[in-house]
Amino acid sequence: MRAAVLHEIGQDKLEILDDVEAVGFGPGKVRIRVRATGLCHSDLSAMNGVLPQPAPFVPGHEGAGEILEVGEGVGHLKAGDRVVVCWLPACGTCPACKRGQTELCLAGFMNAGTPNFKRPGGDLFGFAGTGTFTEEVVVDAGCAVPIPDDVPFDIAALIGCGVTTGLGAALNTADVEAGSSVAVIGCGGVGISAIQGARLKGAAEIVAVDPVAARREAALTFGATRAVSPDELPATKQQVTAGEGFDYVFEVVGKAATARTAYDNTRRGGTLVVVGAGAMDDFLQLNMFELFFDEKRILPSMYGGGDVLRSYERTIALWRAGRVDLAGLITHRVPLAEINEALDQMRTGASLRTCIEI
Repeated sequence: MRAAVLHEIGQDKLEILDDVEAVGFGPGKVRIRVRATGLCHSDLSAMNGVLPQPAPFVPGHEGAGEILEVGEGVGHLKAGDRVVVCWLPACGTCPACKRGQTELCLAGFMNAGTPNFKRPGGDLFGFAGTGTFTEEVVVDAGCAVPIPDDVPFDIAALIGCGVTTGLGAALNTADVEAGSSVAVIGCGGVGISAIQGARLKGAAEIVAVDPVAARREAALTFGATRAVSPDELPATKQQVTAGEGFDYVFEVVGKAATARTAYDNTRRGGTLVVVGAGAMDDFLQLNMFELFFDEKRILPSMYGGGDVLRSYERTIALWRAGRVDLAGLITHRVPLAEINEALDQMRTGASLRTCIEI
């Protein structure tokens, strides 16, 4: 079967191979025919080494498709079921799950170190234990979440990561207060979803901050009240908040420099929500006096900061009701053979989300 493969961390191109085999099928597993997958910035981060990932590997973790076969002991799924791939499944039994913090369950991460593909040259890993830039993938049954028949595969794929992450940051982690002021730094697919979440919660002012003009223009169509470049943020802070700072600032880039900017633009007593996934050697510096004196809350948001399955259901309900625009997030559609062009579009900021149709 065909799959896009990164041979070594640091390479910027994927190779499309047709001799890849999905392996590991057995009890508790399912085989999925991938129909659509989104290109998430985390895929780029794994390719360039910002996020830890063994290589060679098949990127992709934001996918949807249909079940081809189920292993022994899998009773809630059957061949033909339409599913979204969940890269962070909850085991239900660990301390985090028992506390209701299923987004902190580490069971899914345990799969990342086990190869789930092979080819004549050796084993291949799947990114985050999945790997959806391929025609088929074998995953734990918990990674396959059934979706209703009216949800298209491309929409379902977005729900599998970016939309759940961005919406959840506003709805779950921050619990944005109606009438508040919000700034979102980084307006790709996740940032735009955070903007939609802030709009749903009734934020009065939502400022989109991004260096790419096309993304700023797009943000205005999804609920931002203003869209500015990073250089314009200080003046906008003065205009919107009289210099005090925003009630909520979302950092959706994953860099210490933008997190520091977000902190500086959060009002005293306000909330900084860290959504971007950054590198382990990129350190945010804060002094102990400002932490004490400003009383700003710093809230990291992992995969939307809430129960993943409930978040999927909520997003589908909001999409059906026309309260969130998911189709509009897909700015480009390409076949698997053109995945490298899609990577370049994401690097330059030309795309919000690219759907890889497989």
